[in-house]
Amino acid sequence: MKDFAPACERNKGPILNILRDILDQEALVLEIGSGTGQHAGHFAYHLPHIRWQPSELPDRLDSIRAYRMDSGLVNLLEPFGLDLLQPLWPIEHANAVVCINTIHIVPWRGVEKLLSGVAGLLSTGGLFYVYGPYRYSDRPLEPSNEEFDRWLRARDHQSGIRDFDAVNALARRHNLTLVDDRPMPANNRSIWWAKH
Repeated sequence: MKDFAPACERNKGPILNILRDILDQEALVLEIGSGTGQHAGHFAYHLPHIRWQPSELPDRLDSIRAYRMDSGLVNLLEPFGLDLLQPLWPIEHANAVVCINTIHIVPWRGVEKLLSGVAGLLSTGGLFYVYGPYRYSDRPLEPSNEEFDRWLRARDHQSGIRDFDAVNALARRHNLTLVDDRPMPANNRSIWWAKH
């Protein structure tokens, strides 16, 4: 039942180092796009002060449930189905939202729904953290990410590595202020905004 993604194993440590810094108080954290569930189990274990709420498309919850069952962690909550393109989300509030390797997978209207939905969940000061590759206007895309972008677009023409300026402009429209943008291994980024 438990799926395994090698990329999750590679990036869970570096991401945890960031999350330890920015999620340093008790909080309910919604993870959007929990994938296999590897991240949820790892972060909930290492951040025991956080109630970690995984979510994924409704038909992709089995692996997340299996990781949760194996973990035995009380702060790792039962995952629920969340489709960005549906009008209603099954949660009304979170102290922070984490979204890893999702923005380049969903269509742009999904990115728009993500930002508007996150803004509706967060109170003032709440954080929205994303991880993944981005394009920047002041430098060329890395060769490995150019290849990844071609693969994404061949698989689904509505996906692809997003332009940071476009995502940040969308965040600003939803009262999210950029806090930091840090380089990560394998030409990825850790970026987070705060609701104001």
